[in-house]
Amino acid sequence: MLFLPDFSVSDDHARQEQVWEILAKGHDRSPYAIRRRLTEDSVRATDRRVSFVGLDAYLAAGGTVMRDLFEEDRGGWLQDVGLLDQLVMDRLGAEGERIGQEGWKWVAVAVDFTYGHADAMRRIDGSEVPIDSDQQARLAALEAEIAAIEAEWGQSSEVPDEVNQRYDAAQGEMRAIAQRPIAFDSADMAIAGVFVSLDHDGTLDIERGFVRPDDEPEHDRAARGEGEGDKANHDDADRPPAAVTVVGAPVQPAEEEDDDVVRPLPDRLVTELTVHRTLALANALAANPSVAFHAVLHAMVLSVLYHASRESCLGLSLVRPQFLHQEPGLSACPSAIALDARAEHWKSVLPGDEGDLWETLIAMSAEDQAALFAHCASKAVNAVWEACGRYDNGRISPATIERRIAHSNVLARAVGLDMVAAGWTPTVDRYLGRVTKPRILEAVTDALGEEKAGLIAHLKKGDMAQQAERLMDGSGWLPEPLRTTGHGGADAGDPAGTDGEADDPADLPAFLASDDDIALAVAAE
Repeated sequence: MLFLPDFSVSDDHARQEQVWEILAKGHDRSPYAIRRRLTEDSVRATDRRVSFVGLDAYLAAGGTVMRDLFEEDRGGWLQDVGLLDQLVMDRLGAEGERIGQEGWKWVAVAVDFTYGHADAMRRIDGSEVPIDSDQQARLAALEAEIAAIEAEWGQSSEVPDEVNQRYDAAQGEMRAIAQRPIAFDSADMAIAGVFVSLDHDGTLDIERGFVRPDDEPEHDRAARGEGEGDKANHDDADRPPAAVTVVGAPVQPAEEEDDDVVRPLPDRLVTELTVHRTLALANALAANPSVAFHAVLHAMVLSVLYHASRESCLGLSLVRPQFLHQEPGLSACPSAIALDARAEHWKSVLPGDEGDLWETLIAMSAEDQAALFAHCASKAVNAVWEACGRYDNGRISPATIERRIAHSNVLARAVGLDMVAAGWTPTVDRYLGRVTKPRILEAVTDALGEEKAGLIAHLKKGDMAQQAERLMDGSGWLPEPLRTTGHGGADAGDPAGTDGEADDPADLPAFLASDDDIALAVAAE
C-alpha cells in the first residue's frame, strides 16, 4: 500500500503501484513526475512510445484506441496508458539485455535521460571496423550500378518508379556499408556501460562506452584492496552479465479542458520553460568568454567574501578545505598571514551590498580582476592528504586522495611552490619530535650526510630531535609530503646548498665536539 501524498491524485491502486515501480528505478521522483504519470489518461498514436512497440502489439495485448469520427485524429488516442508503459518497459529491458551481451558492464535504458546525465562520466574511444574485401567488392558493384542508372536515365524527364527504387536502394546500401560500426577493447567494455533511449521517431538511440567514476580502474582496485601489481586477469567467460536498469520515462501531460479563466502557468510548465532558457543562456555564455569570466568571478567573490549569498545564477561555489589537524600556531605562518592580508584588502575595496558587486567588478581593471580571481581560487585549494578506509567505506576513497595529491603537484610546479621560502623548517614541534629515531637519522642523513647523522645516533630521542633541529637549520630539507614531485620540476628532497659534507666542528653543539663528552653521552644511554 502506498501512502505518499502525491500518489493520492489517483485512486487506481494498480496504476499507483506501476508508477511507483517505474519511478523507483529512475532519477526524477519529484511530485511533478508522479502527478504527470498518474493523471495521464491517453496517448496519441503518433507518440514515440507507440512507434517503438507498435500499435499492433498494443492492440494484441488488449489495449483500446479512441478515434474521432469527424476530425483527422492521426491514428487516435491509446486509452490504456499503463499497458503501453509496460510494453515499452518490457521491450526496452529486452533491448538492454541484447546490447549487454556485447560485453558491457552495465546498460541503462529509458525513453528519455535527463540532460547532462553522463557529464560526470568518461567516454572511452573505439575504432571503426575496417571494410573487408567482400564489402569492398559490394561497394564497387553498387557504384557501378548507380553509374549505369545515371548514364541511362540522367537526361530523362520521366524515370520509371522501379528505376528510382533501384537507385535509392543502391544508395542506401552504400551508406550502410560506409557507416562503419565502432569496436571497443574488451577490457574497456568490462568497466563501461551503455545508455539506450528512444529517438524522436521511436527508434533506439544507443550511446556506448561510458565509464562511471566508481568504475575507473584505480578506484576499482582500491575498493578491492588491490595494488598496482594486483591487476587481475578477468576472462570474458568469467565476466558477469551486464546489469540492465530500466529507468522510468517521462510522459506527456494530460490535456486540460478549455475555459475562459486565465490561470497562472502550471509550475511544471514554468520549470520546463526555464530549463530550456537555461540551456540557451549557457550556450550564449559559452560563446562570450569575457562575460563568462566576469560571471565566474562574480560567483566566486560571492562565495568567498559575501557569506550566505544567493545572488548568482551560476551554480558555482568554492568548497573550502577543513583543516581538522594542524600544527599549533599555523595562523602565524607567512602563508596564512599573506592570505589574511589579501582578504582584508579585498573586503575594503568591494562594496558592502552584494547587489552592487557586478557593476563594481565590471569597472575594475583587468589586472585587479585577475588578482581578485586568483585570491578567490586560492580559497578552494585542497592538497591535504587524509587517512581513509582501504575498502572505500568512508566519505572519500584512496583513489580520490591520490588524484588530489597528483594534481597538487601539477599546480605546485605551475606556480613554482617553494616550501622553504614559505617558511617551513624541520623543527622538533613540526617534525623531528613526532617521528621515530630512525626517521630522524634518515632526515639528517638526507640533508647533511651520514657523518652528521652518526654524531647524534647515540642520543635519546628527545635529545636527538633537538640536536637534529640545530644541525638541519638552514639546510632546506623537506619531508616527502612537502616535496613537489613529477615531470618538469626537481624533487625537493635534495636540499639546495648542501653537498652532504660535514660542517665545520664549530657549527656543532659543544658536547658533540669533544670525544670525552660523546663517550659520556653514550654511557648515559
